[in-house]
Amino acid sequence: MPATSSSQISADAFLDAARARGVDFYTGVPCSFLTPLINRVISDKRIRYVGAASEGEAVAIAAGAWLAGRETAVMCQNSGLGNTVNPLTSLNYPFQIPTLLIVTWRGQPGLKDEPQHALMGQITQRLLETMEIRHAPFPRAEDQVAPALEAALSHMASSALPFAFVMEKDSVRDDGLDQTTPAPRPAGASADLRRHGARPARADILARFLEIVPTEAAVVATTGKCGRELFTLADREQHLYQVGSMGGASAMGLGVALNTERPVVVLDGDGAALMKMGNLATIGAYAPRNLIHIILDNGTHDSTGGQATVSPSVDFASAALACGYAAAARCDDADGFQDAFRAALKTPGPSLIHARIAPGSMEKLGRPTVAPKDVARRFRAFLTGR
Repeated sequence: MPATSSSQISADAFLDAARARGVDFYTGVPCSFLTPLINRVISDKRIRYVGAASEGEAVAIAAGAWLAGRETAVMCQNSGLGNTVNPLTSLNYPFQIPTLLIVTWRGQPGLKDEPQHALMGQITQRLLETMEIRHAPFPRAEDQVAPALEAALSHMASSALPFAFVMEKDSVRDDGLDQTTPAPRPAGASADLRRHGARPARADILARFLEIVPTEAAVVATTGKCGRELFTLADREQHLYQVGSMGGASAMGLGVALNTERPVVVLDGDGAALMKMGNLATIGAYAPRNLIHIILDNGTHDSTGGQATVSPSVDFASAALACGYAAAARCDDADGFQDAFRAALKTPGPSLIHARIAPGSMEKLGRPTVAPKDVARRFRAFLTGR
């Protein structure tokens, strides 16, 4: 069993050293073991922190921030590590997006903990290894911080993959929390542009979108046939085709939007949006004025055979407004979509457009021929001008 040291470091000893090496964007979900570190992250005005609704959402937010040029860290409890498996393996791995993970070790063998942590405490390191994520103990002495960070960041630079520090209990001294509670946002504006006629195909909406989207806008397209149709219609450096991490497109878009002045457009699907509804709350709370979130809703899981989703009973526009979006619109044809999108471009967001469309896809549907890692790097170059 591992020996438990009584030594501690200050949170600033780690955060200052990480910031000196470029890591200044943090996101995650709290854990009691993380309290001292996460409290200082929140309190330090030189660091950007985004509190996520789920650990998987945090990984996608960090991926978006990295694409916009930031160096990132994701903090979570090891019980929440399970929520990160999908984006770590189907987003970070294929796109080769590095992020520093700080994962607590609840249920560490030899320490008394709650029963729900027992199994994860035994398999935390093995789970990281299964995902091919190199890991090391979180430093517990100040003279360990610099070499630990150098090793982690060197591995991330050479592999373009995440690295995890596993944090034991009482690793960091608690120096308190300085936090401002966000004020509730006023109710946003709603527009109903529905005409209740025949619904358009997704490709028709995407074709209209491609005609009017600004050349400087960043576009994140959700996994499945949405990204495939967008690529088939036009492949542009401003496009990021998400090939995995279903539900993560809007969180990626948030990470991008918080770190660029460009317009940022998320092309989402109803199944993906339903999978990560918590993303709406995070977007509404952090309220990037440059984010437009489009949900192309055909009521089906189109990429897997057309099985019905529950979206016919979901009002995404009302949900977005309830979560703090500045504006939301409903439409069900290409002209209504065009009007809604042009309005969203002219007004501060975040804005959501809920477009009801017909099931089905293009007959001659291609797949992106650019490798995900190359898509990520050209998208990052587009965003940063590097």
